Amino acid sequence: MDSVVEYKGLRGGYHCGYCDSKEGKASCGMWAHSLTAQDYQDLIDRGWRRSGKYVYKPVMNQTCCPQYTIRCHPLQFQPSKSHKKVLKKMLKFLTKGEIAKGNDEPMDSLVEDAVAGDFALINKLDVQCDLTTLSDDLRKSLESEETRKGKGSQKEAPQQFVLAPQREEGPCSGASSQLTEVHTVPKPGKGADLSKPPCRKAKEIRKERKRLKLVQQSPTGSLQGPQGQGQAPSSFPPKAKCNQPKSLEELMFGPLPEDAAHKLEVRLVPVSLEDPEFKSSFSQSFSLYVKYQMTIHQDPPDECGQTEFTRFLCSSPLEVEKPPDGPECGYGSFHQQYWLDGKIIAVGVIDILPSCVSSVYLYYDPDYSFLSLGVYSALREIAFTKQLHEGTPQLSYYYMGFYIHSCSKMRYKGQYRPSDLLCPETYVWVPIGQCLPSLDNSKYCRLNPDPAAVDEDRSQEPGRVQVFHKKAIMPYSIYKKQRKDPSEDAAVLQYASLVGQSCAERMLLFRN
Repeated sequence: MDSVVEYKGLRGGYHCGYCDSKEGKASCGMWAHSLTAQDYQDLIDRGWRRSGKYVYKPVMNQTCCPQYTIRCHPLQFQPSKSHKKVLKKMLKFLTKGEIAKGNDEPMDSLVEDAVAGDFALINKLDVQCDLTTLSDDLRKSLESEETRKGKGSQKEAPQQFVLAPQREEGPCSGASSQLTEVHTVPKPGKGADLSKPPCRKAKEIRKERKRLKLVQQSPTGSLQGPQGQGQAPSSFPPKAKCNQPKSLEELMFGPLPEDAAHKLEVRLVPVSLEDPEFKSSFSQSFSLYVKYQMTIHQDPPDECGQTEFTRFLCSSPLEVEKPPDGPECGYGSFHQQYWLDGKIIAVGVIDILPSCVSSVYLYYDPDYSFLSLGVYSALREIAFTKQLHEGTPQLSYYYMGFYIHSCSKMRYKGQYRPSDLLCPETYVWVPIGQCLPSLDNSKYCRLNPDPAAVDEDRSQEPGRVQVFHKKAIMPYSIYKKQRKDPSEDAAVLQYASLVGQSCAERMLLFRN
């Protein structure tokens, strides 16, 4: 199968949904009659994205809101506190039917940006220090240890401590003696409540956790201090991974009790009306799309009909390919359907390509917005990428669409780390942390720090562009001699520079 595209050229001066500029947006586009998985992989690695069969590339130095292609590294990904909160919220709902209140944050999901996220929630929670990520045993141990130690080391401590003759040792603790507090109870409303453990700084908590971890890892169960004085071993056997953070899979796929209140199932369905599962669920999926568009985006009914739904989310230039070294499901376009108790509540549209899972769009039932389905689906897709990587090692990235630093509401994608942004001039990947200082100063930047670097796949021989004309395939140099029309040169040269020399020589440029 060959990729066949029809270049449409530059489109500028139209409405931007990010900054609401009337005429600020600019992009180049082409209609893809068909695309191989590898060709589309190479295109998105040059800043292209698809909406249905229309493939477009923002003109980064002209458009009002530059859109940088962003990819996440699932193999090194660690969920943040806000991500864990979303996963725990889903777990409580599935297990006990509990519905979280007060956490419904706005989620963004545009044509160009499929992965929705609770950006306000993420920004708020990532700066908090939360002990709830610790196990109950360890947290109780820390509190017990703090009660014993108190504040005796501080010069201005208002209470006195004496060494008690008894010994008390708790779980995960290497303490050999107990301190008993002797103090006068303050009058109500005055002074600290000395019946409760004193508050501690995050730095002290980290030091205590590290010390407990070293005690557990020590062969004798003791820890030598700087003067060589050891502590008595704990009377409790150390717990395995007492302080190890849980992985994304452990948080997401933990076993549910048999009497769980709800059942959630995620099905991967090829986007094809010839597929029986896709065909049988089409009506329910379409109804969900209409409800989502009208409720979340306030679209009028005539703008979210079946024709629009099919063209936007069911038509794809990618055909399913199943090479021997690829994943079992093959490459192509898919719907990940989230079935809750036998009903579809969300659909994530994704493309599975040779190097990545690329998110296209997400629509969900607004009645379940309390589950933060935008964040949850992104985490599921990251976990799915890791699963595909086990059988297909080269498939190791998760593409989240475009990152728009100039639009504060669209910065949430940068919270899925580690991640990279694509340099719009040299098409190399740069860690997002290195890009942010430059983007704070200018909304359009050459992200590659090497001033001598160039686009290694830039078009150098436009005459070798493959042209499809009157059912014949020929290089553009031959086609040009037959047509003898120099007016097409500018468009072909622009096309070749945007897709790169490799794609220009593989894909067929349709000319009529």
